[in-house]
Parts: sequence; structure tokens; C-alpha cells
Amino acid sequence: MIEVYSWATPNGHKVHIMLEECNIPYRVIPVDIGAGAQFEPEFLAISPNNKIPAIVDPDGPDGKPMALFESGAILLYLAGKQGQFLPASVRGRYEVLQWLMFQMGSVGPMLGQAHHFRIYAPEKIPYAIDRYTNEARRLYQVINKRLSSSPYIGGPDYSIADIAVFPWLRSWKNQGIEMSDYPQLKGWFDEIAARPAVHRALQVLADQRRPLTDDKAWSTLFGEDQYRKH
Repeated sequence: MIEVYSWATPNGHKVHIMLEECNIPYRVIPVDIGAGAQFEPEFLAISPNNKIPAIVDPDGPDGKPMALFESGAILLYLAGKQGQFLPASVRGRYEVLQWLMFQMGSVGPMLGQAHHFRIYAPEKIPYAIDRYTNEARRLYQVINKRLSSSPYIGGPDYSIADIAVFPWLRSWKNQGIEMSDYPQLKGWFDEIAARPAVHRALQVLADQRRPLTDDKAWSTLFGEDQYRKH
């Protein structure tokens, strides 16, 4: 049984969705990022960048336990282990991988900054809010255009590219987005949200999540505490 160190965030949900879609038995170990659990030595031993999610697979590729951090790497590992949601053909595989990298390098970081400056920043800086809200709109348009010519983000079939992108778009309102402006994306989003495995995955740790707006949580996530504890 795979151990999943996680929290109810977009990056956590990526791995929850993949595990549910592949029907892989797993056990969740909550990492309360607002309380600073990501700085515990036991967690840092498997996730040195103190970020969730991370996994430990007791049945690694050489028969020994395998620990992994970084959600994109985990998706690739599980896709390879299960032979699911990543095309076997070289062309198809790289089509999916480019969109997975798009999520890791653009969608996650830029939408994360939009969230920060629109929701969490103690000082509302108009330039920063405009900068990242406009970038969010640009990225939504890139995805919308892709989905006007492809049923799924990575190509003709549902893949780890869809699994990676979907959780980041669930907070579109907080990102300053009007979903109706992106009709192809909205149709895809609604289809993914209706998948039973996705529905189950989004319930993982949902009852433990809380707004990360108190002073302690802010300092742990964005302030000096994160540097002192690392």
C-alpha cells in the first residue's frame, strides 16, 4: 500500500486523483501545512523541499521502498508503474509530457502567485494583482485554444496532463477568472469534475482543510518561520 503524505491542495489532489483513477490502494498521512507539519524531520527525509505531496511505495521498481517528492514526478512514476494515463507511443508520450511540463512550469506557479497576491498578501499591490491575474487569463486562453482542437489537454485520451491541470483550475474565481469566457475549457472541466475517481479524490482530507489566513499559518507558509524551520 502506497503511503501518501499530502494535504487538500491542488498539488495534493493531483496525486489523490491519480491513485483513485488507477485504483491503487493507498494510505494518507496528513501534512498540515498551516501548522508547519511540512518541517518535521520525518517528512523532510522524503521531501527535502518541504512541499506536499510525497509518497513512499513499499514495492519500488527494485523491490525496495521508493520515496518520491514533486507531484509531476509522482504522476510519472505511477503512470509507469500502472501502465495507465501515459501513451505507449513515443509521439503520444511526449505530447502528454509537454503539457505536464506546462502545468508544472506555468499553470501551478502563475496561478499560485495570482492566489497569493489576490487572497493572501497582507498588502494589496495593484501591479502584482494585475500582473498575475492577466497571466492567469492568458493561461486559461492557452488551455481553451488547445481544447478547441483536442478532446483532452494531452491529446485524444485522458492522461496525467489532465490530472495535473484540473485541480489548479478549481479556484478560478479566486484567480479573477470568469469560466464562461472559456467555453471549450469549461466543457472539459465539467467532464473531468464528473468522473467518479475525481469526485472521490477531492474528498481526501477535505474535512481537515481550513482557511490559511491566520497569523501563524501565514508566517509558516510565507513568512520567516519557513526559513527558520527548514
